[in-house]
Amino acid sequence: MSRRAPAVSPFGVPQRRAIHDPNETAFSRFMREQVWGPENLPGNLSILTATTVFLGGIAIIRTWGELMIPA
Repeated sequence: MSRRAPAVSPFGVPQRRAIHDPNETAFSRFMREQVWGPENLPGNLSILTATTVFLGGIAIIRTWGELMIPA
């Protein structure tokens, strides 16, 4: 058997094949394309890191905040 050549756009750039699942929900499609998509993953990890640091700072201040005030 021979292999098929990959699909190429008119500009010579190979095209990615999209996954089309008729039983996929809108939420799972959003998660696959926008959250776990390789082109979006670095930005999403930056948002996750910033949110974790922000919430961690709030938790630390609420827990040990009065220790920072001189007596």
